[in-house]
Amino acid sequence: MDIKKILLAGSAVTAMVLATSCSSSSSSEPDPDNPDTPTSSEEGADPNSSGDANATGSSSSKGNNGNNTSSSSIAADAEPQMACSEIMYNAADGSLLEWIEIYIAGGQDISNMAEYQMHLSGAIDYNFPAEPLAKGEYVVVANDLDLFREAYPSFKGRLFGPWVGGTSVKLSNEGDVVNVKLRGEGDVTCAFSNEPPWPSLADGKGRTLVYLGGNSAQANSWGASAEIGGNPGVGGDQALKPAQVRINEIKPFVSDADHSWLELYNMGDDEVNLGGWTVDVKLRKETLTIKEGTVIPANGYLVLDGVEAFDKELILSPVGGEFYLRGPQVGEESSLWVPANTGTSGVIDLADGSTAQGPLAEATPGAANAPLQMGSVYINEIYYNPPTTGSCRFEFMELVNSTDQDITLYNSTVQRGWKVEGINLEFPSMVFPAKSMMLLVSDTLAADTGWVRSNYKIDSKVQIVLYKGKLSNRGETIAVKEPYSKSDVNYYYKWHDATLYSDNWPGLNEADGFGYSLQRKDKTTMGYEASAWTVGEPTPGK
Repeated sequence: MDIKKILLAGSAVTAMVLATSCSSSSSSEPDPDNPDTPTSSEEGADPNSSGDANATGSSSSKGNNGNNTSSSSIAADAEPQMACSEIMYNAADGSLLEWIEIYIAGGQDISNMAEYQMHLSGAIDYNFPAEPLAKGEYVVVANDLDLFREAYPSFKGRLFGPWVGGTSVKLSNEGDVVNVKLRGEGDVTCAFSNEPPWPSLADGKGRTLVYLGGNSAQANSWGASAEIGGNPGVGGDQALKPAQVRINEIKPFVSDADHSWLELYNMGDDEVNLGGWTVDVKLRKETLTIKEGTVIPANGYLVLDGVEAFDKELILSPVGGEFYLRGPQVGEESSLWVPANTGTSGVIDLADGSTAQGPLAEATPGAANAPLQMGSVYINEIYYNPPTTGSCRFEFMELVNSTDQDITLYNSTVQRGWKVEGINLEFPSMVFPAKSMMLLVSDTLAADTGWVRSNYKIDSKVQIVLYKGKLSNRGETIAVKEPYSKSDVNYYYKWHDATLYSDNWPGLNEADGFGYSLQRKDKTTMGYEASAWTVGEPTPGK
């Protein structure tokens, strides 16, 4: 049997295991009966979304714009700045136990958590009691207090819970967010996921996610705990050291005339002998071993031929999938999520020190990666934190069809619509006209789209589409994806555009509650960099 021919001939039925990804919560927007009157509501978050509204409509007094920080960076008399430090979202051996560890990263102590309206929202809900919380104290909120005490009999810290719903409300293994909220100040959104590039050892393999620093919505701000089961109530926990060699670029086969290859990049100052390292191909449930004698130079690249470099052939069809590189040490891991794509996919380094993954504009074997490839539809404007006063008091997004062709936002073969992850939107069978714009608004405005169009003088050619989610006021990943194929258990998507916007982007803070929006200025690559955006007066539908 020629497996590659089967994969090429029927990508819609080639997926043999599931690989899912999943969006979000509250806003300031016009009252349906009186659009000039703002209202506020708070909902739970879906897996790829995050955050709640900043009750003040302003970011002027937030400790660090939603990122976890050390107390030394926040004034002692500032409002308390909350932080997440450890998350157990999928315990080992099928245990139902889940918990999150939080603390005050800086600012004042909290004399009474109830008076500060301190609570958790998003993936879980919990309101803290009328008790104090001091800086330097790490507290734990669990779904089941008895299970927690059984798992950690020597725990000496403060334990809260169960959260609303107890063990019946489970943190999604595929990914979700937990928001630590005060009375509109000091909030933080903590993300987690079991998909690349998040550490796999925290996914049901006995480890927790430990916060390392940086933007807590980004994967490289977290590591797998060095200690089995983690170390709740302590803080400052050590994480396993990730691999200094990463999966940098990967090419699928597209015809019998070629085959896949995998490029690695050594981020360290010493060469690494890769003999015996493994590559897991999750979709095919295969583990390949790199042949002995394979060495990657310091700060250099190495391209591994899919046929010659492993103990068996590396096969990647255009359907994509998840790939894990693992070294001999526990936790020595790098991973890459490959979207449906006939070109190469890989990792790019961002200006803030984080990374982004996706389809690349061109293959660059043995060299630094090309920029991420833009598709046919891009994100043009994001108004994520509208103030309670001003000319525009409801959040929105804009999409643009940049091509000369109409695009049907539905794949009839796959029977699935295009989607925008992060705002819980899947399109019905509709046409996005060539060279046109689309305005996306919350479905809380379902009765007011006519008012929106007339009040903001939006051309009748601009379609207005409703979404169910909520744009995070802290920042989150927003991605435009086109269905490509499906299996019995999963759908696979091409990626057109994406951003992980942040209220901490330098020079763009006016978009965080001050009446300005993020507006796209670089449309040549995906919108992950702050430099791809500017701020300006919101222009819905224009």
